[in-house]
Amino acid sequence: MEARAITAEVPLVPRMSDDPAELVPELADVSAALFRVTGNGSVPRSTISLVQLRAGQIVGSTYLTVLHTGFLRKAGESEERITSVASWRDSPYFTAAERAALALVEAVLQPSAEGERVPDELYALAAEQYEPKALATLMFAIGQVNFFIPVALIAKPVPGRSFTDPWK
Repeated sequence: MEARAITAEVPLVPRMSDDPAELVPELADVSAALFRVTGNGSVPRSTISLVQLRAGQIVGSTYLTVLHTGFLRKAGESEERITSVASWRDSPYFTAAERAALALVEAVLQPSAEGERVPDELYALAAEQYEPKALATLMFAIGQVNFFIPVALIAKPVPGRSFTDPWK
């Protein structure tokens, strides 16, 4: 496959012309269950969206970064918090709990030269910030975005279109 030139425009059409959810309608049940799990109230929705935005940034998905940025804006998050997710480690805009959540998603998605991706120290740090149910919910929120990463990278839905209608 030939690489696209840096200056080439990216077309505003999905790579996969058919909506994967229509091709595999069972996805609706899985997706709904994941949203119920992450929406159980034990972790603030803003924290979940921050984590999922960071996941989109890490994997290089414009669709996911635009989607989760939009969710955060609709929830009333400040532009400073949204735009500094990529540099959260030196940003003053995040709580200790949010920092632990962002560290977890980075650990899960990025290889570690030291061995284990989520070392005991990071787990302990997160466990200090979150009760067991909330920590499990956060773990599933990371899993939720990871479930959709292949769709975002392989099928390439159109960024900025409605979450329920990126295929047209």
